[in-house]
Amino acid sequence: MSLLELCQWIESTSSSTTIRESALEYPILSALHLLGIAWFGGMVLMSDLRVLGIGLTHEPAGEVWLQFRRWKWLGFVVMLVSGGLLWWAEPVVCYKSLSFWVKLALLLLVGLNALVFRRGAEASPEGGKNAKLAAGVSVALWVALVFAGRGIAFL
Repeated sequence: MSLLELCQWIESTSSSTTIRESALEYPILSALHLLGIAWFGGMVLMSDLRVLGIGLTHEPAGEVWLQFRRWKWLGFVVMLVSGGLLWWAEPVVCYKSLSFWVKLALLLLVGLNALVFRRGAEASPEGGKNAKLAAGVSVALWVALVFAGRGIAFL
């Protein structure tokens, strides 16, 4: 079974049809997804701006990271679950959307940035070129990711 055939099968399920054709479920999921993105992205942005020396400079960067960690995970879970359900509602549309594939690639890069660069930056978040580089890359990737996500509806 090809990926397209799998997407077509998922789209034909009753749960996919229910979400897609519901007057409330799809808009509520969309709103929750945007809220999750804003929540998670906002927490990441605040942490990144602190590392870059732009915001919350009165607090140690390590403390800022620790304070936002739980909130980041909450936003991440909301974003992931709602995004998965939105995909489940329209997998064929997503499969055919270049913006969707760009968004997935950017999500992968965000994850790699967090795993590779930011782990080292967390060890010494106040300084070092690696910490600032990781924070700058993170901000750029998140901006691109938001634009790619919006493009799914149009491209």
